[in-house]
Amino acid sequence: MGICISVASSDQIHNAESEHGHGNAVLFFDNQNDSTGIHGLCSVYSKEGSKGLNQDSAILYQGYGMKDGAFCGVFDGHGKNGHVVSEMVRNRLPLLLQSQKESVITKFNEDTDGKSVPEVEDCEKWKETVISAFKVMDKEIKLQDHLDFSCSGTTAVVAIRQGDDLIIANLGDSRAVLGTITENGIKAVQLTTDLKPGLPSEAERIRTCKGRVIALKNEPHIQRVWLPHEDVPGLAMSRAFGDFLLKDYGIIAIPDVSFHRLTSNDQFLVLATDGVWDVMSNDQVAAVVWEAATEEAAARAVVEAANAAWKRKFPAAKIDDCTVVCLFLQDKQRNHVVAVNKR
Repeated sequence: MGICISVASSDQIHNAESEHGHGNAVLFFDNQNDSTGIHGLCSVYSKEGSKGLNQDSAILYQGYGMKDGAFCGVFDGHGKNGHVVSEMVRNRLPLLLQSQKESVITKFNEDTDGKSVPEVEDCEKWKETVISAFKVMDKEIKLQDHLDFSCSGTTAVVAIRQGDDLIIANLGDSRAVLGTITENGIKAVQLTTDLKPGLPSEAERIRTCKGRVIALKNEPHIQRVWLPHEDVPGLAMSRAFGDFLLKDYGIIAIPDVSFHRLTSNDQFLVLATDGVWDVMSNDQVAAVVWEAATEEAAARAVVEAANAAWKRKFPAAKIDDCTVVCLFLQDKQRNHVVAVNKR
């Protein structure tokens, strides 16, 4: 597992365009690490719901670190200025990872004196790099004093591909799912845990910091975070960038970091905001991606399926913003033939 990362600029990412992206979702290709064919093996799509301004953002950065490397990120903003936070994180976080990695490598080389196991050391380097970058990102948001981010923030789910290795970082309740081939067809493997206040470990941390975790009477299934002595702000996630009113009461910007070694059975990676997962199961999303006509159409197909599910399941409710990143790990058309032949 290598940790080499190439360099781009925030302006390049911010201004990136693609026919396979949409609105708040960006596709970016590193020309130095570009290779024939990778442009068609991915798609991103974002669609505004019926609640107002689309506060989601997403990025798929191909050629990140190496020829077959990629940075995938989905960010779901909330609060008055949530759209600003999600866009800021989309544009800055890939670059912050670049800037943090050198100091982490230097530190590990000094601390281990070359005596650690290389694979274990690489995982530890990545974990420290990611956590450090997330902390710096949160500090940069706080320094934007021209806007109020006390009750505004964003979730973040990030997946970094480096060859056959995936590094996954999760903050909040967006989700990453892997589509893998089995004897019974395509199967979804959830790579992240939805970090919500209802999780016992998350609730314990928040309450230890004097925050309150309570559900409203009219929505008893949704646990929210409140100040110790005031019924505000009622955040429905336990980790986030921003939301500085609650940062002393258990809301943290430290991601849950995990690793996955890819195999030839692993076909695609899907990252999506909770607007998708609130109405579709992991397997339903994986099936839509697998049956999409092309890789370029997959992300939009999931978003449209989620919108249809919202109208069907909750006809009186306002539809949430829905954003999806799809990264294909193998050639989709070739592996469809393989899967059919196995049946």
